[in-house]
Amino acid sequence: MAPHLDTARKLFWILMKSLLRFTFMFVNNCVAIPSYCLYLIVLQPLRLLDAPTYWYIEGVMFRWLLAMVASWGWCAGYTVTEWGDDVRPMSEDEAMVIVNHQSTGDVCTLMMCLQDKGTVVRKMLWLMDHVFKYTNFGVVSLIHGDFFIRQGKAHREMQLVYLKDHLDKYYYSRDRKWIVLFPEGGFLRKRREISQSFAKKNDLPSLTHVTLPRLGATQIILKTLGPQQENGILGTEGSPHSQSNKANGLQWVIDMTIAYPNARPMDIQTWIFGYRDPTVTHVHYRTYPIKDVPVETEALTDWLYQRFVEKEKLLAHFYKTGAFPPLEGQKEVVSRNMTLDNTWLFFVQTLAFASGYMWYSILHHVYCWFF
Repeated sequence: MAPHLDTARKLFWILMKSLLRFTFMFVNNCVAIPSYCLYLIVLQPLRLLDAPTYWYIEGVMFRWLLAMVASWGWCAGYTVTEWGDDVRPMSEDEAMVIVNHQSTGDVCTLMMCLQDKGTVVRKMLWLMDHVFKYTNFGVVSLIHGDFFIRQGKAHREMQLVYLKDHLDKYYYSRDRKWIVLFPEGGFLRKRREISQSFAKKNDLPSLTHVTLPRLGATQIILKTLGPQQENGILGTEGSPHSQSNKANGLQWVIDMTIAYPNARPMDIQTWIFGYRDPTVTHVHYRTYPIKDVPVETEALTDWLYQRFVEKEKLLAHFYKTGAFPPLEGQKEVVSRNMTLDNTWLFFVQTLAFASGYMWYSILHHVYCWFF
Protein backbone atom coordinates (compact mmCIF):
# COMPACT_ATOMS: atom_id res chain seq x y z
CA MET A 1 0.00 0.00 0.00
CA ALA A 2 2.91 2.35 0.68
CA PRO A 3 3.80 2.92 -3.01
CA HIS A 4 0.15 3.73 -3.74
CA LEU A 5 0.08 6.20 -0.85
CA ASP A 6 3.26 7.87 -2.09
CA THR A 7 1.77 8.17 -5.58
CA ALA A 8 -1.47 9.60 -4.20
CA ARG A 9 0.42 12.12 -2.10
CA LYS A 10 2.52 13.14 -5.08
CA LEU A 11 -0.56 13.61 -7.25
CA PHE A 12 -2.28 15.58 -4.49
CA TRP A 13 0.75 17.87 -4.15
CA ILE A 14 0.91 18.40 -7.92
CA LEU A 15 -2.80 19.30 -8.01
CA MET A 16 -2.50 21.68 -5.06
CA LYS A 17 0.59 23.33 -6.51
CA SER A 18 -1.12 23.70 -9.90
CA LEU A 19 -4.20 25.21 -8.27
CA LEU A 20 -2.12 27.68 -6.26
CA ARG A 21 -0.08 28.66 -9.33
CA PHE A 22 -3.21 29.15 -11.44
CA THR A 23 -4.83 31.28 -8.72
CA PHE A 24 -1.73 33.44 -8.39
CA MET A 25 -1.41 33.93 -12.15
CA PHE A 26 -5.10 34.70 -12.53
CA VAL A 27 -4.88 37.41 -9.89
CA ASN A 28 -1.54 38.53 -11.35
CA ASN A 29 -3.20 39.12 -14.73
CA CYS A 30 -6.22 40.81 -13.13
CA VAL A 31 -4.03 43.45 -11.47
CA ALA A 32 -1.14 43.84 -13.93
CA ILE A 33 -2.90 44.16 -17.29
CA PRO A 34 -5.61 46.64 -16.21
CA SER A 35 -2.92 48.67 -14.40
CA TYR A 36 -0.84 48.81 -17.59
CA CYS A 37 -3.88 50.05 -19.54
CA LEU A 38 -4.89 52.63 -16.91
CA TYR A 39 -1.38 54.05 -16.63
CA LEU A 40 -1.32 54.59 -20.40
CA ILE A 41 -4.78 56.17 -20.41
CA VAL A 42 -3.61 58.69 -17.83
CA LEU A 43 -0.47 59.34 -19.88
CA GLN A 44 -2.34 60.17 -23.09
CA PRO A 45 -1.55 63.93 -22.77
CA LEU A 46 2.15 63.01 -22.66
CA ARG A 47 1.67 61.02 -25.88
CA LEU A 48 0.48 64.21 -27.59
CA LEU A 49 3.20 66.43 -26.12
CA ASP A 50 6.20 64.07 -26.14
CA ALA A 51 5.54 60.80 -27.99
CA PRO A 52 9.10 59.37 -27.61
CA THR A 53 8.91 59.66 -23.81
CA TYR A 54 5.43 58.12 -23.80
CA TRP A 55 6.58 55.09 -25.82
CA TYR A 56 9.68 54.79 -23.64
CA ILE A 57 7.47 54.47 -20.55
CA GLU A 58 5.13 52.07 -22.36
CA GLY A 59 8.11 49.93 -23.35
CA VAL A 60 9.37 49.75 -19.77
CA MET A 61 5.95 48.58 -18.54
CA PHE A 62 5.68 46.14 -21.45
CA ARG A 63 8.99 44.59 -20.42
CA TRP A 64 7.73 44.27 -16.84
CA LEU A 65 4.64 42.41 -18.03
CA LEU A 66 6.76 40.01 -20.06
CA ALA A 67 9.05 39.56 -17.06
CA MET A 68 6.03 38.44 -15.03
CA VAL A 69 5.28 35.77 -17.63
CA ALA A 70 8.95 34.72 -17.56
CA SER A 71 8.84 34.50 -13.76
CA TRP A 72 6.04 31.92 -13.89
CA GLY A 73 8.35 29.48 -15.67
CA TRP A 74 11.45 30.56 -13.77
CA CYS A 75 9.84 29.82 -10.40
CA ALA A 76 8.83 26.35 -11.63
CA GLY A 77 12.42 25.55 -12.61
CA TYR A 78 11.95 26.07 -16.35
CA THR A 79 15.22 27.64 -17.44
CA VAL A 80 17.06 28.34 -20.70
CA THR A 81 20.53 27.40 -21.93
CA GLU A 82 21.83 29.42 -24.88
CA TRP A 83 24.15 28.28 -27.65
CA GLY A 84 25.85 29.75 -30.70
CA ASP A 85 26.42 33.45 -31.32
CA ASP A 86 26.16 35.97 -28.51
CA VAL A 87 23.43 38.41 -29.56
CA ARG A 88 23.72 40.80 -26.60
CA PRO A 89 26.11 43.16 -28.45
CA MET A 90 23.35 43.55 -31.08
CA SER A 91 20.66 44.59 -28.62
CA GLU A 92 20.69 48.21 -29.82
CA ASP A 93 20.87 47.28 -33.50
CA GLU A 94 17.86 46.68 -35.70
CA ALA A 95 17.27 43.01 -36.37
CA MET A 96 14.73 40.59 -37.78
CA VAL A 97 14.45 37.45 -35.65
CA ILE A 98 13.24 34.20 -37.25
CA VAL A 99 12.25 31.36 -34.92
CA ASN A 100 11.04 27.79 -35.37
CA HIS A 101 7.57 27.18 -33.93
CA GLN A 102 6.56 24.07 -31.99
CA SER A 103 4.05 25.15 -29.34
CA THR A 104 2.53 28.01 -27.37
CA GLY A 105 5.48 27.76 -25.00
CA ASP A 106 7.83 29.15 -27.65
CA VAL A 107 6.58 32.68 -26.97
CA CYS A 108 7.08 32.21 -23.22
CA THR A 109 10.61 30.94 -23.86
CA LEU A 110 11.39 34.06 -25.90
CA MET A 111 9.91 36.29 -23.21
CA MET A 112 12.33 34.67 -20.77
CA CYS A 113 15.56 34.41 -22.74
CA LEU A 114 15.37 37.95 -24.17
CA GLN A 115 14.95 39.59 -20.76
CA ASP A 116 18.71 39.94 -20.28
CA LYS A 117 19.36 41.36 -23.76
CA GLY A 118 19.43 45.07 -22.95
CA THR A 119 16.48 47.04 -24.31
CA VAL A 120 15.37 44.32 -26.73
CA VAL A 121 12.11 43.40 -24.98
CA ARG A 122 11.14 47.03 -24.50
CA LYS A 123 11.69 47.84 -28.19
CA MET A 124 10.51 44.58 -29.70
CA LEU A 125 7.64 44.09 -32.16
CA TRP A 126 5.99 40.69 -32.50
CA LEU A 127 4.22 39.06 -35.43
CA MET A 128 1.75 36.50 -34.12
CA ASP A 129 -1.40 34.63 -35.04
CA HIS A 130 -4.55 36.75 -34.90
CA VAL A 131 -6.09 34.36 -32.35
CA PHE A 132 -3.65 35.76 -29.77
CA LYS A 133 -5.53 39.07 -30.04
CA TYR A 134 -8.43 37.53 -28.15
CA THR A 135 -6.39 36.28 -25.19
CA ASN A 136 -5.93 38.12 -21.90
CA PHE A 137 -2.62 39.53 -23.18
CA GLY A 138 -4.08 40.62 -26.52
CA VAL A 139 -4.98 44.14 -25.42
CA VAL A 140 -1.38 44.68 -24.25
CA SER A 141 -0.02 43.59 -27.64
CA LEU A 142 -2.51 45.83 -29.43
CA ILE A 143 -1.39 48.85 -27.44
CA HIS A 144 2.29 47.96 -27.86
CA GLY A 145 1.85 47.79 -31.63
CA ASP A 146 2.36 44.09 -32.36
CA PHE A 147 0.90 42.73 -35.60
CA PHE A 148 -1.70 39.96 -35.69
CA ILE A 149 -1.63 37.98 -38.90
CA ARG A 150 -4.44 35.79 -40.25
CA GLN A 151 -3.39 32.47 -41.76
CA GLY A 152 -4.80 30.88 -44.91
CA LYS A 153 -4.72 31.52 -48.65
CA ALA A 154 -7.89 33.60 -48.56
CA HIS A 155 -6.21 36.22 -46.36
CA ARG A 156 -2.56 35.96 -47.43
CA GLU A 157 -2.27 38.79 -49.97
CA MET A 158 -4.21 41.36 -47.95
CA GLN A 159 -2.38 40.44 -44.76
CA LEU A 160 0.93 41.33 -46.40
CA VAL A 161 -0.48 44.70 -47.46
CA TYR A 162 -1.69 45.28 -43.90
CA LEU A 163 1.71 44.24 -42.54
CA LYS A 164 3.56 46.78 -44.69
CA ASP A 165 1.17 49.55 -43.65
CA HIS A 166 1.56 48.53 -40.02
CA LEU A 167 5.36 48.65 -40.18
CA ASP A 168 5.32 52.03 -41.94
CA LYS A 169 3.03 53.42 -39.26
CA TYR A 170 4.37 51.94 -36.04
CA TYR A 171 7.88 50.52 -36.32
CA TYR A 172 9.98 53.69 -36.38
CA SER A 173 7.46 56.02 -34.77
CA ARG A 174 7.63 53.83 -31.65
CA ASP A 175 11.41 53.27 -31.83
CA ARG A 176 11.25 49.52 -32.38
CA LYS A 177 14.49 47.58 -32.89
CA TRP A 178 13.87 43.82 -33.10
CA ILE A 179 10.97 42.27 -34.98
CA VAL A 180 10.15 38.63 -34.19
CA LEU A 181 8.31 36.24 -36.49
CA PHE A 182 7.71 32.52 -36.96
CA PRO A 183 8.13 31.93 -40.73
CA GLU A 184 6.66 28.41 -40.58
CA GLY A 185 3.23 29.97 -40.11
CA GLY A 186 2.00 27.53 -37.47
CA PHE A 187 2.93 24.81 -35.00
CA LEU A 188 5.16 21.95 -36.14
CA ARG A 189 2.63 19.22 -35.33
CA LYS A 190 -0.03 20.94 -37.45
CA ARG A 191 2.10 21.80 -40.47
CA ARG A 192 4.61 18.94 -40.75
CA GLU A 193 2.49 16.66 -42.95
CA ILE A 194 1.51 19.51 -45.29
CA SER A 195 5.12 20.68 -45.49
CA GLN A 196 6.42 17.21 -46.32
CA SER A 197 3.76 16.77 -49.00
CA PHE A 198 4.69 20.14 -50.53
CA ALA A 199 8.38 19.24 -50.41
CA LYS A 200 7.76 15.94 -52.19
CA LYS A 201 5.78 17.61 -55.00
CA ASN A 202 8.39 20.33 -55.52
CA ASP A 203 11.58 18.28 -55.06
CA LEU A 204 12.50 20.09 -51.83
CA PRO A 205 14.04 18.73 -48.64
CA SER A 206 11.59 16.79 -46.47
CA LEU A 207 11.95 18.06 -42.92
CA THR A 208 10.96 16.38 -39.66
CA HIS A 209 11.92 18.73 -36.82
CA VAL A 210 10.86 21.92 -38.63
CA THR A 211 8.69 22.73 -41.64
CA LEU A 212 9.41 24.65 -44.82
CA PRO A 213 9.00 28.38 -44.11
CA ARG A 214 6.70 30.80 -45.86
CA LEU A 215 8.23 33.75 -47.65
CA GLY A 216 5.61 36.52 -47.54
CA ALA A 217 6.07 38.23 -44.17
CA THR A 218 9.85 37.82 -44.24
CA GLN A 219 10.12 39.52 -47.63
CA ILE A 220 7.80 42.37 -46.65
CA ILE A 221 9.84 43.04 -43.51
CA LEU A 222 13.13 43.04 -45.42
CA LYS A 223 11.82 45.33 -48.14
CA THR A 224 10.10 47.70 -45.75
CA LEU A 225 12.66 47.94 -42.96
CA GLY A 226 15.89 47.01 -44.73
CA PRO A 227 18.40 49.56 -46.01
CA GLN A 228 18.60 50.53 -49.66
CA GLN A 229 18.75 47.58 -52.05
CA GLU A 230 21.74 47.09 -54.33
CA ASN A 231 21.36 44.50 -57.12
CA GLY A 232 18.80 42.51 -55.15
CA ILE A 233 20.88 42.56 -51.95
CA LEU A 234 20.07 44.71 -48.94
CA GLY A 235 22.73 47.40 -48.76
CA THR A 236 24.51 48.85 -45.79
CA GLU A 237 23.98 52.51 -46.56
CA GLY A 238 21.06 54.68 -45.48
CA SER A 239 17.64 54.48 -47.04
CA PRO A 240 16.31 56.69 -49.81
CA HIS A 241 15.24 60.21 -48.95
CA SER A 242 11.59 59.19 -48.99
CA GLN A 243 12.37 56.91 -46.04
CA SER A 244 14.60 59.36 -44.22
CA ASN A 245 12.80 58.67 -40.94
CA LYS A 246 14.71 55.38 -40.82
CA ALA A 247 18.01 55.13 -39.01
CA ASN A 248 20.20 52.53 -40.74
CA GLY A 249 17.45 50.02 -41.41
CA LEU A 250 17.78 46.38 -40.42
CA GLN A 251 21.35 45.39 -39.69
CA TRP A 252 20.99 41.71 -38.78
CA VAL A 253 18.92 38.62 -39.27
CA ILE A 254 19.04 36.56 -36.08
CA ASP A 255 18.13 32.92 -36.58
CA MET A 256 16.91 31.34 -33.33
CA THR A 257 16.33 27.61 -32.96
CA ILE A 258 14.40 26.38 -29.92
CA ALA A 259 14.94 22.80 -28.77
CA TYR A 260 13.11 20.99 -25.97
CA PRO A 261 14.55 17.90 -24.24
CA ASN A 262 13.30 14.68 -25.84
CA ALA A 263 11.48 16.80 -28.43
CA ARG A 264 8.67 17.49 -25.92
CA PRO A 265 7.58 21.10 -26.48
CA MET A 266 6.69 23.21 -23.47
CA ASP A 267 3.17 24.62 -23.85
CA ILE A 268 1.50 27.53 -22.07
CA GLN A 269 -0.49 25.14 -19.85
CA THR A 270 2.78 23.76 -18.48
CA TRP A 271 3.98 27.29 -17.70
CA ILE A 272 0.75 28.07 -15.89
CA PHE A 273 0.27 24.88 -13.88
CA GLY A 274 3.92 23.84 -13.51
CA TYR A 275 3.17 20.12 -13.49
CA ARG A 276 6.29 19.15 -15.47
CA ASP A 277 9.54 18.58 -13.60
CA PRO A 278 12.16 21.37 -13.87
CA THR A 279 13.20 21.54 -17.52
CA VAL A 280 15.96 23.26 -19.46
CA THR A 281 14.94 24.63 -22.86
CA HIS A 282 17.80 25.15 -25.30
CA VAL A 283 18.04 28.11 -27.67
CA HIS A 284 20.59 28.36 -30.47
CA TYR A 285 21.49 31.70 -32.09
CA ARG A 286 23.07 32.31 -35.46
CA THR A 287 23.48 35.81 -36.86
CA TYR A 288 23.70 37.07 -40.44
CA PRO A 289 24.66 40.60 -41.52
CA ILE A 290 21.84 42.09 -43.54
CA LYS A 291 24.18 42.60 -46.53
CA ASP A 292 24.36 38.81 -46.89
CA VAL A 293 20.60 38.42 -47.16
CA PRO A 294 18.96 38.52 -50.63
CA VAL A 295 15.59 40.20 -51.00
CA GLU A 296 14.39 39.11 -54.44
CA THR A 297 11.82 36.33 -54.35
CA GLU A 298 13.72 33.36 -55.76
CA ALA A 299 17.01 34.08 -54.02
CA LEU A 300 15.33 34.85 -50.69
CA THR A 301 13.26 31.66 -50.91
CA ASP A 302 16.43 29.61 -51.38
CA TRP A 303 18.16 31.48 -48.54
CA LEU A 304 15.25 30.97 -46.16
CA TYR A 305 14.93 27.27 -47.04
CA GLN A 306 18.64 26.85 -46.32
CA ARG A 307 18.15 28.33 -42.85
CA PHE A 308 15.46 25.78 -42.02
CA VAL A 309 17.46 22.91 -43.46
CA GLU A 310 20.21 24.02 -41.08
CA LYS A 311 17.68 24.12 -38.24
CA GLU A 312 16.72 20.55 -39.11
CA LYS A 313 20.36 19.47 -38.82
CA LEU A 314 20.85 21.39 -35.57
CA LEU A 315 17.79 19.82 -33.99
CA ALA A 316 18.64 16.32 -35.24
CA HIS A 317 22.09 16.68 -33.67
CA PHE A 318 20.60 18.01 -30.43
CA TYR A 319 18.03 15.22 -30.07
CA LYS A 320 20.78 12.67 -30.70
CA THR A 321 23.48 14.09 -28.44
CA GLY A 322 21.75 16.50 -26.04
CA ALA A 323 23.83 19.43 -27.30
CA PHE A 324 24.07 21.66 -30.34
CA PRO A 325 27.16 21.29 -32.54
CA PRO A 326 29.93 23.91 -32.37
CA LEU A 327 29.86 26.86 -34.75
CA GLU A 328 32.01 26.83 -37.87
CA GLY A 329 35.65 27.42 -36.93
CA GLN A 330 35.12 26.33 -33.31
CA LYS A 331 36.39 23.05 -31.93
CA GLU A 332 34.47 23.10 -28.66
CA VAL A 333 30.78 23.71 -28.18
CA VAL A 334 30.02 26.66 -25.89
CA SER A 335 26.79 27.17 -23.97
CA ARG A 336 25.59 29.88 -21.59
CA ASN A 337 23.02 29.59 -18.82
CA MET A 338 20.48 32.39 -19.02
CA THR A 339 19.68 33.82 -15.58
CA LEU A 340 17.05 36.15 -14.17
CA ASP A 341 17.43 38.34 -11.10
CA ASN A 342 15.04 37.09 -8.41
CA THR A 343 15.13 40.45 -6.62
CA TRP A 344 14.10 42.24 -9.79
CA LEU A 345 11.31 39.74 -10.47
CA PHE A 346 10.03 40.21 -6.91
CA PHE A 347 10.09 43.99 -7.39
CA VAL A 348 8.12 43.73 -10.64
CA GLN A 349 5.48 41.50 -9.05
CA THR A 350 5.22 43.75 -5.99
CA LEU A 351 4.79 46.80 -8.21
CA ALA A 352 2.03 45.03 -10.15
CA PHE A 353 0.03 44.21 -7.02
CA ALA A 354 0.64 47.66 -5.53
CA SER A 355 -0.54 49.26 -8.78
CA GLY A 356 -3.62 47.06 -8.81
CA TYR A 357 -4.49 48.12 -5.26
CA MET A 358 -3.89 51.78 -6.09
CA TRP A 359 -6.13 51.72 -9.17
CA TYR A 360 -8.83 49.82 -7.30
CA SER A 361 -8.78 52.47 -4.57
CA ILE A 362 -8.93 55.32 -7.08
CA LEU A 363 -11.77 53.81 -9.11
CA HIS A 364 -13.69 52.85 -5.96
CA HIS A 365 -13.37 56.44 -4.71
CA VAL A 366 -14.55 57.82 -8.07
CA TYR A 367 -17.50 55.42 -8.10
CA CYS A 368 -18.53 56.42 -4.58
CA TRP A 369 -18.17 60.11 -5.49
CA PHE A 370 -20.60 59.78 -8.40
CA PHE A 371 -23.02 57.21 -6.96
